[in-house]
Amino acid sequence: MPVLSRRSILELTSLGFGRVVLSHLLSDSRAAASSNAPVPVYNNLRAREGHFPGRARAVIQLIQNGGPSQMDLFDPKPMLAKMAGKPHPDGVEIHQPGNENTLMPTPFEFRKYGRCGMDISEALPQQAEIVDKLCFIRSMHTEHNNHLEGLNMLLTCKIFPGRPVMGAWISYALGTENQNLPAYVVLRDPKGYTIGAKQLWANGYLPALYQGVEFNMSGSPVHHLEPPEPLPPGVQRGNLDYLARLNRMHSDSRPRETELESRIENFELAARMQVEAMDVLDISNEPASVRKLYAVDDPVRGAYGMRCLMARRLVEAGVRFVQVTTRPGQPWDQHNNLKKSLTRIATETDQGTAALVRDLEERGLLDSTIVMWAGEFGRLPTTQNADGRDHNRNAFTLWFAGGGFKAGLIYGETDDLGYKSVVDRVSVPDMIATVLHQLGLDHRKTQYPHGGRMETPSDVTVTGARVIGDLVSNDLNAA
Repeated sequence: MPVLSRRSILELTSLGFGRVVLSHLLSDSRAAASSNAPVPVYNNLRAREGHFPGRARAVIQLIQNGGPSQMDLFDPKPMLAKMAGKPHPDGVEIHQPGNENTLMPTPFEFRKYGRCGMDISEALPQQAEIVDKLCFIRSMHTEHNNHLEGLNMLLTCKIFPGRPVMGAWISYALGTENQNLPAYVVLRDPKGYTIGAKQLWANGYLPALYQGVEFNMSGSPVHHLEPPEPLPPGVQRGNLDYLARLNRMHSDSRPRETELESRIENFELAARMQVEAMDVLDISNEPASVRKLYAVDDPVRGAYGMRCLMARRLVEAGVRFVQVTTRPGQPWDQHNNLKKSLTRIATETDQGTAALVRDLEERGLLDSTIVMWAGEFGRLPTTQNADGRDHNRNAFTLWFAGGGFKAGLIYGETDDLGYKSVVDRVSVPDMIATVLHQLGLDHRKTQYPHGGRMETPSDVTVTGARVIGDLVSNDLNAA
């Protein structure tokens, strides 16, 4: 029986409509390719230039999984106190049972801090002291109320899995400055994964080389980095050279197999990492003042503080993108017992977060490093389960520091009850486009061919994403 090609099957079935659709897709992609300059496709970590000079060269992304409550941390609403116990006049988008549509004031005290006069809750005393170094966006909004879909949206501009996260795109476009370390490193709690697990640092359809690499906080920084038994000098190098020859022979007969190319690159990277990765994790040369700054010896604050310190050391060593997560699950998710639960996660993360910004500035790294603090969505102004808040996709607050983001800026507004962003609204694709801009990347020109079209980090043809020029203090080709 003759073997049919995929094109033949499309031609012979469904009255040939499959072949018609395929021809249309191919003609569109060929037309796009002929009308534009060729788009380079990378499969290495060599440092690359952006589309224009960028203010930043690295990103540290602090993921606050769970949905931090904007009106209990950064966006106080006096009207909630005045209308406490009354229903929201227009109703709210209820996500889970137990939401009574009864307005609930914040149980936290607020004060204004810094020259910018930013309102910060008592839950975040350390971040309150650095507000003049931060750029607050109070008018964020997103597309989904579920945690995993919200995290996917925050990192990829789509609620479903399969697209590359922001760190993968940036690593792909710019490579890294240190060839002995990955371009994209993930620092998670060793006790377990946050919701979404490895999906939060996935490469999607980009070559596997650009996915996040998990670093352990003690011992060998990467699983299986060291051989189980010590080898005589030269043996491992010989093994790697022989393996490289076999892989290259295999690769030559299978061109454009990015998984294989990435595997070869990763073998070589692992060999180079054996020395440098251990050095990055070794904080014995850090002075006592730095250990105290990050509270690394504190039983409550120390675990997150250590990850923030590691993030600084990795960026200092030339890593392009570092992602830091909180403890497992979604600890900012306060459906009940709001004050106690929120205070706990705020206490765990506040000091390390503020220490990172201070330390980067002290070392002259803040101007060239973007620090991003963000959760996947915000919370409702109404009561759930008597003393909690449900998810809210219509409004949340995040902040940036460094990398040319305007220090001491408070951007955007929510309505009087904190339910919706209403002034200078910023979408997630807008946010990602602006981060890329600060790195010297035009989000429209950062492209990868997939599925018959050119994909972009902001999915610009669908989202209409734009750079928010008011957030940044430079004039680098904002568009």
